[in-house]
Amino acid sequence: MLTDEDDEGGGPPDGAPGGGPSGAAGGNGPAAGRAARRITWQQLTLLPAFLVLLLLGTWLWYRQADLDAISRNALSGGQVSQALWEQIELVAISTFFVLIIAIPLGILLTRAPLRRATPFAMALANMGQATPAIGLLALLVIWLGTGKTPALIGIVAYAVLPVLSNTIAGLRANDPTVLEAARGIGMSPLGVLGRVELPLAVPLILAGVRTALVLNVGTATLATFGGGGGLGVLITTGITNQRMPVLVLGSILTVALALLVDWLASLAEVLLRPRGLEAGA
Repeated sequence: MLTDEDDEGGGPPDGAPGGGPSGAAGGNGPAAGRAARRITWQQLTLLPAFLVLLLLGTWLWYRQADLDAISRNALSGGQVSQALWEQIELVAISTFFVLIIAIPLGILLTRAPLRRATPFAMALANMGQATPAIGLLALLVIWLGTGKTPALIGIVAYAVLPVLSNTIAGLRANDPTVLEAARGIGMSPLGVLGRVELPLAVPLILAGVRTALVLNVGTATLATFGGGGGLGVLITTGITNQRMPVLVLGSILTVALALLVDWLASLAEVLLRPRGLEAGA
C-alpha cells in the first residue's frame, strides 16, 4: 500500500533508476502523472489564436462589405448579438438537461435491479439520434407549438446517446477486483460508486459530454424553424433572401462557437481527470 508520502511524490527523483515497472516504462510514478496532466501551451493557445484570427478576419470583411438595405436590416439593431446569445442559451440549457438525464440513468442501468432494462433504454436513445433532427423538431412543434421548449426537447433527445452510452461503458469497464477491494475495506455501495466507480469512469463520461456539446451547437441552429431563435435565424435569412454576408456571418459564428465549446471541453477533460488515473498512466 502506498503511503501519503508516496502519493505526494515520494518516488525516485527525475533521472534516478525506476524502482519497478513504472521506472522501466520511463515514468517516475506520480511525477510522470503530473507531467501527463500538464496542459501544453499548444493546447492553450493554438485554437484560441485561430478563433481570434477567424473572427477578426470576419469583422474586417464585414466592415468593408457592400451591404444592401435587406442585409443591413438583418444585421442591425443588435440582432447578431441576440442570435448569438440565444444560441449559447440553447446549448447551455440543453446540455444541463442532457447531463441530469443521461448520467443518473447510466448509473441506474449499471445497477443489478435495472441492468436488464439497458437494451431498451439504449434503443430509445438510439431512436432519438437516428431520427433526423429537423423531422423531430417538426413533430415537436406540431405537438407543443412554436418556441424554445420544442427546440430544447429535440436538442436533448439528439444528444442523450453519447453521454448515456459513455457513462454505461465507463462504469462497466471498471476492474471488478478494484471494486471488490473497496467493498472489502468496508465501503458502502454509495461509497464505492462515488469514490471508486465514478472517478474511474470520468474520462469516458467527459468524452461523451464533449461530443454532446458539439452536437448541441450544431442542432441548436435548427431551432429557428420552430421559433426558438439562435444563429440559425441569420443562416436562414441569408439563404431565403440570397444575402451572402448574412449567411456567411451566421455560419462563421456557428463554427467558431462549436470550436470554442470543443476547446473548453478538451481542457475540462484534462483538468477534471482524476489525479490517480494520471499517476497510473
